[in-house]
Amino acid sequence: MLFPSVSFLFYFLPAFFAIYCLTPGVTAKNVVLLLASLLFYAWGEPRFVLLLAVQTALNFGAALAIDTAAGGKRRLAIAVGVAANLALLGVFKYADFAADTLNALAGASYLSRPGIALPLGISFFTFHAISYLIDVHRGTVAANRNFLSVAVYIAMFPQLVAGPIVRYHTIARQLVARRMTLGRASAGMRIFIIGLAQKILIADEVARVADAVFDKAAQPGFAEAWLGLFAYTIQIYFDFAGYSNMAIGLGLALGFGFPRNFRLPYTAQSMTDFWRRWHMSLSQWLRDYLYIPLGGSRGSLAETYRNLCLVFVLCGLWHGAKWTCVIWGVHHGLFLIAERAGLARVLAAAPALVARLYVLLAVMAGWVWFRADDLAQASVFFASLAGLKGWGGLSISTHIVLHPLTMIALLMGALLATVRFDITGATRLLPVRAARLVYGLADTGIIALFFALSVLSVAAGAYSPFLYFRF
Repeated sequence: MLFPSVSFLFYFLPAFFAIYCLTPGVTAKNVVLLLASLLFYAWGEPRFVLLLAVQTALNFGAALAIDTAAGGKRRLAIAVGVAANLALLGVFKYADFAADTLNALAGASYLSRPGIALPLGISFFTFHAISYLIDVHRGTVAANRNFLSVAVYIAMFPQLVAGPIVRYHTIARQLVARRMTLGRASAGMRIFIIGLAQKILIADEVARVADAVFDKAAQPGFAEAWLGLFAYTIQIYFDFAGYSNMAIGLGLALGFGFPRNFRLPYTAQSMTDFWRRWHMSLSQWLRDYLYIPLGGSRGSLAETYRNLCLVFVLCGLWHGAKWTCVIWGVHHGLFLIAERAGLARVLAAAPALVARLYVLLAVMAGWVWFRADDLAQASVFFASLAGLKGWGGLSISTHIVLHPLTMIALLMGALLATVRFDITGATRLLPVRAARLVYGLADTGIIALFFALSVLSVAAGAYSPFLYFRF
């Protein structure tokens, strides 16, 4: 089930909230939330509900084993628990990739592709589970002996299929005691509507241009290639940030505090800063559970560079089982290494506009690898960006989708992604009560407009799956 769909917005969500709010007690609310989450997941992936249940039970038992064991048995329990999660992720996500790679290295098709379908959101709920086990092993949290609480943590529908990646300790208390107020519900739905508008009104609209250039233009010219890349840069940000905001808003309305996932990443002035702002829950997960355990920056420069490169190779693999995603990870890792090696000092001394332009160009170059279907398409696209496939003109497919609404979405997306707007500044000259009234009316009017426009678009069937669903 998709958040921006008629079935979710007009049937599932109202019915769920009515039952959830009327149900007394946290335990009963957890039962309602778990059942709703399983229904939400089964709506699109009924065959994988059993996998989700098995992985939940596995991690519940593994956490208890880790918590009660000591010494070598404790280390064995965490190793087995993490390995089991990674094995499930590997089988479902990387089996075909492994077979293709081995066949390519052998120069013949010795291995057939298993053709196993990818369960929706497996990368996200696997990372939730692993972080829980590691935190129990480190003693950061105690293993939860209530299976219902662990199941709600792993399967909660707002963040189940595309994050943000929520640490267990972040919501541990809220699993047993949480506050639900009208103010929290109102603030949560406001955030949800903002995310819905980001997805529907910007990401889906500019996706028409990105898809036309990347999928329908065999060899785009210079102008068309840059237009398509610009559109995809806007699309992927508002698509993923939109989902994250919807999940955060729903979580807040339910009484949970999910972590922020984006903080204007396209305003970063270094690639290091970019990763402090982009998909923050993932970058923090990789830092705490991979980079620091590998040694982080505590060793020699060579060891630090090795750790950075390894982390971003695995980051690329996490995003997709194909070599273009691996190269995307290496691309970012090399920029971070370069900044560690001295480029950061150059950027700090440069004008802010120059540093921001450097980040945008580096990130956009990475998006070519991320969006391309294979290495051949990426190579052709880079040639187009360099002007080697011609300088002007748009293909017929791009002309068709490039209408005024799309141009407005591109412009608004660029502004909202790079400029921080604060409408409170316009009310500072007014008395406090009048300022609050004006701000409240303006805020309510804007949110209502966003919701109305988004609903009209959803009702017309003009929406698409989230990009990060494939991960």
